[in-house]
Amino acid sequence: MKIAVSGKGGVGKTLIAAGLACHFSRKNHRVIAIDADSSPNLGITLGLSLDRMRAILPLSENKQLIEEKTETEYSGVYRLHFKVDDVIRDYALKTPLGPDLIVMGSVRSMGGGCACAANSLIRNLLQYLIVERDEVVVMDMEAGVEHLGRGTADHVDALLIVTDANRKSLETARSIINLARGNIPKIYMVANRITDTNQAHCVETFSRDLNIGILGIIPYDQAITNAEVRSESPLTLPESPALMAIIRLGEALEELF
Repeated sequence: MKIAVSGKGGVGKTLIAAGLACHFSRKNHRVIAIDADSSPNLGITLGLSLDRMRAILPLSENKQLIEEKTETEYSGVYRLHFKVDDVIRDYALKTPLGPDLIVMGSVRSMGGGCACAANSLIRNLLQYLIVERDEVVVMDMEAGVEHLGRGTADHVDALLIVTDANRKSLETARSIINLARGNIPKIYMVANRITDTNQAHCVETFSRDLNIGILGIIPYDQAITNAEVRSESPLTLPESPALMAIIRLGEALEELF
């Protein structure tokens, strides 16, 4: 099962991705959680300390690794295809809550130069993880729509688009859906931070208009916000209504696949 989680910044997609990764890990699946955000913090939600997260160099910024994998004897020419199984072995980090974590980050122009080599590494690694390996993969995507234009979500089994009832979040969801249709076989919405039936109805109406199913509705939970303010993982909270809803979301995905 290969799941990508997307949405507008600030809608809670990292919590959804981390919660799903932990759910599958507790079900005795080997899980690789991929942080593909430009501001990676998935590891914090998976129980890593702030200091440990700050010490991780995202693969997209690891110039030595990128050069090792992509450079050729010709200046300006880089390899498109190469082995990446050793990257999983050397850079996957076991998190306190169970899943292995790979911090990819987001490809940016390196020092004002071409980012093609970095993008080649990321694309090869993602294709290897999604197509050739049998672990459960949960990918926390960069906020917005740019990642779809780079093809980094290609080959996943399903794309979950997280949104709240805010109109800006819904319009970002619309853009993601329009770009993903035809490229990703299953697309679902996840309504997050829902405070009342009016907000739930707003997202449901929006999803019907776009002919996209809602796979889960996650209620707003102040305890999660409080935990994040304390730099603690909210996934350890007892009897959290939001976490129970994320577990049900994971069960729905298991039924689908």
